[in-house]
Amino acid sequence: METPTLPSAPRPEQGHGPTPLPERPAARRALTIGAVCKLLAREFPDISISKIRYLEDQKLVAPRRTQGGYRLYSQADVVRLRTILRLQRDEFLPLRVIRQELAAGRADEAGAPREAEQRGRHISLEPGAESAHSLEEIVDQTGVDERLVRELEDHGLVRGEGRASERTYGSVERDIVIAVAELGRYGAAPRNLRVFRTSAEREATLLEQLLGPALRSRNRERRKEAIETLESLAALVSHLQNLLLVRELRRLTQ
Repeated sequence: METPTLPSAPRPEQGHGPTPLPERPAARRALTIGAVCKLLAREFPDISISKIRYLEDQKLVAPRRTQGGYRLYSQADVVRLRTILRLQRDEFLPLRVIRQELAAGRADEAGAPREAEQRGRHISLEPGAESAHSLEEIVDQTGVDERLVRELEDHGLVRGEGRASERTYGSVERDIVIAVAELGRYGAAPRNLRVFRTSAEREATLLEQLLGPALRSRNRERRKEAIETLESLAALVSHLQNLLLVRELRRLTQ
């Protein structure tokens, strides 16, 4: 006896039955603080809920709150947190400077910066890449006393150009002043920081030995390629410095 054949269901494209809803892209839902902590722990094993709350207390991130008082973090909040944590880990920047960086628009796009940016701030080594600032502008932008800038110059930590009355400083010099001022809050005097200048000079000498001929080449393409290589090597050296410092600091806490 043959089994009766049931009529097949009409196909949606034939105009019968309900039309299936189109697939919706995954919604970018807001995350709880616990979910954010778990997400960031993949890259930052030491992250904790209390640290995220502390960054909020410092006005570095401002998640929205539900009526019940629960924090909800957007994708932009997560990107901002990741940027903050990377600046702390990779560049050892204090929160005050990180706040300035964020205010200036510093952020990791989609939470996935390039490798060089993970190791440290990219600074162009092309001649004329820096803007010049007067001593008054440096004092105004950093909030330090003019005498500190003079003292830093005496110790070779900051380098200005021009006559005393018309002295100008590059953006890197300004950032050095900010870093030294922050260290000064912990009791580090400029004379104690000359070791960093000496170390930097030795590293620059090493890189010059590797790329010196190409950097002095009259061939524009060869020289441009050498500068790009020098920037990459500088990022590697900075990364190595951070790793060695972290190793020594961990020894202190054992």
